[in-house]
Amino acid sequence: MGTENEPVTYPEQTDQTLVAYRGVTKVYESRLGEVRALHDVSFAVERGQFVSLLGQSGCGKSTLLKMTAGVTGITGGTIEIDGQLVRGPVDELGMVFQTPVLLEWRDVLANIVLPLEILHRSLNDGRRRARELIDMVGLTGFEHRYPAELSGGMQQRVAICRALMIDPPLLLMDEPFGALDALTRDEMAVELLRIWEQTHKTILFVTHSIDEAVLLSDRVVVMSPRPGTVALTVDIDLPRPRTAELRYDPRFVEFSHLLRNAIQAGPGVKPGWGVRDRTGQ
Repeated sequence: MGTENEPVTYPEQTDQTLVAYRGVTKVYESRLGEVRALHDVSFAVERGQFVSLLGQSGCGKSTLLKMTAGVTGITGGTIEIDGQLVRGPVDELGMVFQTPVLLEWRDVLANIVLPLEILHRSLNDGRRRARELIDMVGLTGFEHRYPAELSGGMQQRVAICRALMIDPPLLLMDEPFGALDALTRDEMAVELLRIWEQTHKTILFVTHSIDEAVLLSDRVVVMSPRPGTVALTVDIDLPRPRTAELRYDPRFVEFSHLLRNAIQAGPGVKPGWGVRDRTGQ
């Protein structure tokens, strides 16, 4: 930490940083007193990176995502997106939740263009863009189906299209495959890899699945139990493009063991192979 006259520095931040977390803290008030959900969270996400937040339930991963979107207030510290402080709801980002949250009375196409209506943007070009996204995720022919007529995986593909509708520089994904069965979840992870390789979006992805984090990510941020802080960051330098078969690679297995040990050890775990400590050193 710096003195009163010395600014605190964050070694992970670079000229390519899109999102910067500096000493982020979140405290909730309850009838039994204060609940500290997050404490001194500091890390950076670079443009085009796929970064996963990994940790036990209750460690503040989803809270941090909501704070990034500006829908939950920050108690202490700062969050910047593209150099701008987050002070309220952020328009220029996409968000995908654990459940698709589709409007049941709207068909696929109408659900996808909803962000344009909310932001009062033209729907003329938007419908063309929506059809391109529908084609990209393999839903061509389902444009006028309603959510109840789609499988869980198909609904989540619609939700991803909706999040990409305004072509946001940042995509926030809060356990988007958590409600799916194991087989569909694996298929959707591979589908998301394909979408990311086509769009090169910056993605911040919350998950409980260690294998999912290793398969998808350039970097994994391991959160400690509450109050959540950054216990460890791990750079996943496995080659891309990646496929489901990568799970059988010995280095994939090593990364999975490393992350599992980090989660169990909590804050202060000693960095090892392929690891950066929480100061980025």
